[in-house]
Amino acid sequence: MVRKRARLSRSSEFQRIYRQGSSTASRHLVLHYFQRPPGTIESGPRLGLSVSKKIGGAVLRNRVKRLLREAFSSVETFVAQDYDYVLIARPPLADLVERQEKGEKGIVQEAVIELFRRSSLLGEEPNGA
Repeated sequence: MVRKRARLSRSSEFQRIYRQGSSTASRHLVLHYFQRPPGTIESGPRLGLSVSKKIGGAVLRNRVKRLLREAFSSVETFVAQDYDYVLIARPPLADLVERQEKGEKGIVQEAVIELFRRSSLLGEEPNGA
């Protein structure tokens, strides 16, 4: 689970990442990332999530956020530690969540790993990939 202080929550933090950072997209997710300036107090990667109402109702959105946090925690040690990340869920991600709830294991995690791999942000590969 992502530590509470390792989460992005302020609108200004999200806006800084959107404006000054880079992004990579897949069918299911969009990843925005920004390298923090040297000398900042925070250590380790920070994660922000954006899951709109287009995904579904509140229960599904909270489930998506929980699964994305779990997937990020599995790759957290392999990504650059001085970056802030924002994962934006696209509507097709709801299909992956449904399939995972029906018994397919780790497909949301695979989507997150593939997105980080696509953006060249993964150092050594996680074992589950």
